[in-house]
Amino acid sequence: MQLNCLMDRNTKIISVVCGVIYKDEKILIARRKPDKSLGGHWEFPGGKIEKGEKLEESLKRELLEELGMQANVVNYLTVNEHDYGAFRIKLFAFKCSFTTATMQLIDHDGYQWVLPEELLTFRLTPADIPIAKLIA
Repeated sequence: MQLNCLMDRNTKIISVVCGVIYKDEKILIARRKPDKSLGGHWEFPGGKIEKGEKLEESLKRELLEELGMQANVVNYLTVNEHDYGAFRIKLFAFKCSFTTATMQLIDHDGYQWVLPEELLTFRLTPADIPIAKLIA
C-alpha cells in the first residue's frame, strides 16, 4: 500500500503510520514533548509517510529514527482519519512485536509499556483514541 500527502478542499491530509508495539502482554505508548503539536499527549509511536514509501517501510524507518527501535510488523490493524481543523490526519495502525531498542527519545519525553486495558486511562491524541478502543 502506498500513499502520499493529499490536498482536499484546502484541508491538508497528512498520512501517518503508527505501531501498536507488543512486548510480552504490554503495549508501548510515548508522550509527545511539550513544545510539539499535541504536547503532553500519549500516542502509539510512528510518523509521517514519505513520498514513495510503503506503509511498513515508513513505520520501520520512523521507529528507528524516533526511538532507536527495531520491531517486526505483524499485520495491519486499522486506519483512522481525524480532523484537527487546519489539517486532517489519516493514521494507519499496525500490530508489531518488539525486537530491540535504545529508546532514544527524539519527539517524545517519556514512554511506558502498558496493558491494553490501561490505554484509555492516558491522555491520548484524538487520532489514537479509536485505535486504543479497538485493542482495549
